[in-house]
Amino acid sequence: MNKQQRLSEQELLAMPEDSYMNADQLAFFRQLLLEHRDEVTAHLDALRKDITTPPEQGDETDKASLEEEKALLLRQADRESKLLNKIYTALERIDNEDYGYCAETGEPIGLQRLLLRPTAELSMEAKQLQEEQESHFAKNRSSS
Repeated sequence: MNKQQRLSEQELLAMPEDSYMNADQLAFFRQLLLEHRDEVTAHLDALRKDITTPPEQGDETDKASLEEEKALLLRQADRESKLLNKIYTALERIDNEDYGYCAETGEPIGLQRLLLRPTAELSMEAKQLQEEQESHFAKNRSSS
């Protein structure tokens, strides 16, 4: 495949199973992750600017509202930072040729799941098991 030309999602999904995570597919996901990285970085920069912009003068209600808004922006920036770390981890997995395979089982994660969540490290089955275990652990902690 020409380096300038990127697979479409349809072309990606139409590839045979035995070509899973071939060079073209890895290039597709690398480009997708790089685009996500750029979007998240730009959004994070905007959030940081909003957080550090000094408040305009106002009454106590205005100040309280601004503080609440800044707290919301901080939570959003925290989530974006975590997502950015996941994107960098996924890019490292592409470089290490581990991308697309479940960190728990070593089985393919699947193209559909990776299209929905390019930073996925677990197959659907492993993720569901993890969530069930977390839920069970949380129930046991709350009943103690």
